[in-house]
Amino acid sequence: MNSEETLAQITNEVAVCQKCALYHSRKMSVPGEGPANTEIMFIGEGPGFYENEQGRPFVGAAGKFLDELLAQAGLKRPEVWIGNVVKCRPPANRDPLPEELAACDEYLERQIAAINPKIIITLGRYSMGKYMPGVKISAVHGQMCRVGERFVIAMFHPAAALHQAALKPAILKDFAQLPILLDQARAALKRSAQAVDESKELPTQLSLL
Repeated sequence: MNSEETLAQITNEVAVCQKCALYHSRKMSVPGEGPANTEIMFIGEGPGFYENEQGRPFVGAAGKFLDELLAQAGLKRPEVWIGNVVKCRPPANRDPLPEELAACDEYLERQIAAINPKIIITLGRYSMGKYMPGVKISAVHGQMCRVGERFVIAMFHPAAALHQAALKPAILKDFAQLPILLDQARAALKRSAQAVDESKELPTQLSLL
């Protein structure tokens, strides 16, 4: 099964999932969307009202702002994968509960494995907590760290700017720096790949001596 087929299978599973109570109020599940071969994944928190109606991530006001932020960073929505840590809308847009996060994590992990992105950009503290548990987003937003074979960049959720206008300048600044961070991540991953290739060649070279 290739990456596209795996993502399609997960989408079908999510549509009928009953692993947590969120399915009771679900109109449409929101599995996430984007190309299977992208190098960049954006992971938010949970679907809102409009996402629940349309079955697509980030289609409300926060989604429009995200589109603006992507454009500022030189990215287009069709080029990246966008999803959430929970696939169904929490009632009244409340924060996802631990059991809801746990129920959806298997789907998200399978999506990450299928896409195998080089860079994951977390939007909000709940998606950030998956990779940086116990850390305050106010302390690390706009920063990049390496987690295993990938780089993770923590960002404020675009909705934060809609609820707290004072955060908007920080969000704009973080996304303005995103192209630089992406280039740094790509360069670091290229160096790592070259080092691996050189280590594979070394025994062969020694055997010829």
